[in-house]
Amino acid sequence: MGLTTFEEKRRKFLPKVPRAFGQPTVYLKGYPTEDGEPMSATEFHGRQISILSGQLNDYFSRGDTLAYVGTDSFVYYQEGDVRKVVAPDVFVALGVPSEPLRRSFYTWAEGAAPTVVFEFLSDSTAKGDRAEKMRRYFSEIGIHEYFIHQPEGKRPPEFHGWRRRGAGYEDIPPDERGALYSESLNLLFSTEELPNELRFMRPYLPDGTPFVTLTESKAETAAARAETAEARAETAEATMRFEAAEARAAQARADADAARIDADAAMADATEAKMLAAAHDQIITELQADMARLREAVERQHPSQN
Repeated sequence: MGLTTFEEKRRKFLPKVPRAFGQPTVYLKGYPTEDGEPMSATEFHGRQISILSGQLNDYFSRGDTLAYVGTDSFVYYQEGDVRKVVAPDVFVALGVPSEPLRRSFYTWAEGAAPTVVFEFLSDSTAKGDRAEKMRRYFSEIGIHEYFIHQPEGKRPPEFHGWRRRGAGYEDIPPDERGALYSESLNLLFSTEELPNELRFMRPYLPDGTPFVTLTESKAETAAARAETAEARAETAEATMRFEAAEARAAQARADADAARIDADAAMADATEAKMLAAAHDQIITELQADMARLREAVERQHPSQN
């Protein structure tokens, strides 16, 4: 049987990774968890971060893959030095469990660094996202893949990815549709323009099956419910038509039976009438014969005078 549902495909395509040697750590004293800055630069960034992190969380948390998805939280990557910290918009750390939720991510405690990082460009962060952050992510933290994307539709499109190669990193080449493939996550990422001027980066399974957003899922569910309700109404109407047809057919059969009874009665009456008529004719014939014999007898006794 072919793979037909998203859930079946997900089980097939989820990456299998060994567990990291550390332990999930919610919080370590002495390492700040806030910097007083807003979580996202604009509504576009906030919407994109929220949707992508939700999709990746849902995708990995329901599978056999050990993966933690972090959203705009601190990643400390050198024990004892609070300056060695980054705050990716979204990151995925493979090899560590998704629960419990962490206030920050401590690479030495978890025994793992973020595997894939996503940054969404803004006027204030774009330069650093393209240069200094990328250098730190690959050289100091040791990530495997890095993606940047401009989610604001009015800004020029910018969608790039890099992958670790040896001591450095290289561009991830887009496929014929412009999608970028993450070897680490075994997922494709592509962008699309939405009506609300959000340039959305959407994940896809390797076979091209798209991840749907919560809004799309609700719309699909509502449409499915509407289709089900319509199908039920059509079925109910068809059932009513069928029952009415059956009632008409039953009435027709009853009428036919009554007509046959009437016909049988009429035939019986006709047969009886024929029998009575035949008996009447027989009586008449016999009476006529008797009268003829009587006349002959009278003639013999009283011959007529000529």
